[in-house]
Amino acid sequence: MSAKIARTLLSSLALGAAATSITFAAPLPAPTGLMCDLLARPALAPIVNARPRFSWIVNSDVRNDVQSAYEIRVAPEAAVLGESKRCLWDSGKVASDKSIAVGYRGSALLSHQSFWWRVRIWNRDGRLSAWSEAQEFRTGDIRSETAQRVGDDRLTISTYPRVVTAVRPARVEHRQDGSYFFDFGKDAFAGLDLSFDGAMAGASVTVRMGEKLDAGGRIDRNPGGSRRFYETKLAVDVGSRVYRVALPKRDERRMPSELGGAMPFRYVEIENSPCVLSEDSAVQQMVHYPFEDDAASFSCSDPKLNEIWKLCHYSMKATSFAGVFVDGDRERKPYEADAYINGLGWYAANREYSLARYSTEDLILHATWPTEWQIFSVMNARADYMATGDNRSLAAFYDDLNVKTLAELARPDGLISTVGAPKSLIARLHVDRIEDIVDWPAAERDGYEMKPVNAVVNAFHYRALLDMAEIAAALGKTQDAEADREKAKKVYEAFNRVFFNPATGLYVDGEGSTHSSQHANMFAIAFGLVPADRLKTVADFTAGRGMACSVYGAQFLMDALFDAGMSDKAIALMTAPGDRSWRHMAEDVGTTITLEAWDDKYKPNEDWNHAWGAAPANIIPRKLMGIEPLEAGYGRMRLHPRPGGLTFAEITIPTIRGSIHETFHSSPAQFTLNVTLPANTKAEVVLPRLGGSDAKVTVDGVSKTGKIEGDSIVLGFIGSGAHKIARSAPKR
Repeated sequence: MSAKIARTLLSSLALGAAATSITFAAPLPAPTGLMCDLLARPALAPIVNARPRFSWIVNSDVRNDVQSAYEIRVAPEAAVLGESKRCLWDSGKVASDKSIAVGYRGSALLSHQSFWWRVRIWNRDGRLSAWSEAQEFRTGDIRSETAQRVGDDRLTISTYPRVVTAVRPARVEHRQDGSYFFDFGKDAFAGLDLSFDGAMAGASVTVRMGEKLDAGGRIDRNPGGSRRFYETKLAVDVGSRVYRVALPKRDERRMPSELGGAMPFRYVEIENSPCVLSEDSAVQQMVHYPFEDDAASFSCSDPKLNEIWKLCHYSMKATSFAGVFVDGDRERKPYEADAYINGLGWYAANREYSLARYSTEDLILHATWPTEWQIFSVMNARADYMATGDNRSLAAFYDDLNVKTLAELARPDGLISTVGAPKSLIARLHVDRIEDIVDWPAAERDGYEMKPVNAVVNAFHYRALLDMAEIAAALGKTQDAEADREKAKKVYEAFNRVFFNPATGLYVDGEGSTHSSQHANMFAIAFGLVPADRLKTVADFTAGRGMACSVYGAQFLMDALFDAGMSDKAIALMTAPGDRSWRHMAEDVGTTITLEAWDDKYKPNEDWNHAWGAAPANIIPRKLMGIEPLEAGYGRMRLHPRPGGLTFAEITIPTIRGSIHETFHSSPAQFTLNVTLPANTKAEVVLPRLGGSDAKVTVDGVSKTGKIEGDSIVLGFIGSGAHKIARSAPKR
């Protein structure tokens, strides 16, 4: 063998050996969580937009990973998706990190047809994912993109049919008098099914349903206010069958005819049963909007706060029975303030956006009378955009939202008064009047002195201008955005000049007032109107008033205290004993859905199923755990846990980009944060300072230096995946 041949052979053998050691990277996990026009189950609700928008969750096994490109295919049949030429749209490889609200750009979609779509992505290193599972979507009456739309035809979202969940009794008691008692464990808007298996003779059965027990453990037949009690007779035939109990006509309000009525009840009593009853004899048929019970979770070192979270979290599901956010059973009417608190809690509980968007859009067109409630429409629209990253609703209702800032009422210094509001404005607000409300019921205003130029109303006006500036920017209306920011700056200056009392260091209730209520000061903090050098005095006063506001006002009291660095005070108020806290609802009243007011004595006609009383459903994730978006759709977010006196807390919340998991352990010596972020996201981390003049922390075991801001240390951004961040108190 020649030397040349030998060298060639050895070279070939070496290449072959090298080739056997090569491993090819496995495909990325396929995208999941597909949504078409914000619907996770778009085959159940008709798509009406000519160019629907697609969203998905990017999955990766690589830390700090981001999407670098995507490909979407849409076809009239799932089987066709594998053949690009037969698809209605094949986007091809699109270089983009966009994974939410990606618009359809294919051939025109026909009305009342089914279509299928799927997506795959490339990550930052160019690795290609598997295709997602195909998702079906169904069209309704497709609207032209250029058509002029009026009234309800302007709505940008379709909603699901409501669902019914069968709930079995948690407890059944056969009493000495022969009657049966069923406790379903939780109050729910539901129908009641009863079965009498093997009844030997016909009978007239007495059925009682209610929300409240009396002192003797029986259903309270006179519960007072808007608490519910109902008694009826049911004729039972011979044999075995299931009977649906007929409910009062009032329980058909906002219910589809195919579901019949839904009454809030937890307890059932049966008298004169013709047979022996068991836990299978009564079923609470709970009506609600589609809801993932396990999409969110929370636990911490305070058992009382755990129970409060459960109460408020369940309230999100239980009060969705109407297919729109409503106030509760008493009126079953949508209100803008209710929708704001309900919506924030809904986003933190459930990766589902159609109910909140529908509620926001419906209320823009069918508004209610309070002045501040007009501004809540602007706040609701911004909250929807921040949760979804989809600006279509902002575009559809931009002109209405502009009107609802109430900027047309501004005097030269920027402050507004609703006294003498022109009828032309009232009409464009879609109401017949506006009237300042401050808090409700009126007795919950902490002695607020109502003045024509009202501090709380102007705090809302300031917030509306800032939100409207963001809305304009999201639509590319840069001149409008700058104009709104200039208006807000003028209001800020006038607010601090007109409403601030230098002698007390507090804000007064209105122009010409000398009274400083909790409300004037807490809304000023919550909406960012208090300069840094005034914050401590204003926050100390606000906290010192305790829970001097309603369950509605408590949303903004909690926002204010957490933002002012008083998390210990906020948590203490949430879990306080006495009749003005959520602990009272859970422990003393025993309700399983939040109340309309703190207690019957503060609002004798209150109902026991008001989501506007469920502020902790959003305060715990947004403020205590500190998870808030910095940009629409959670591409960038902030993690700023504020532990107060808690030593441990853990939360999982859903977002449109995937679930976020966060755990902290807190002590005077060390604060440790463990967080898992979905791919295609990043988060700015803010930790407690724990004293000292340095800003050193460890991120995944590597020492980093942040920036000291007050009692916090602000770090740069971390990417997706699991991270451990720790701060130790400096040694003395």
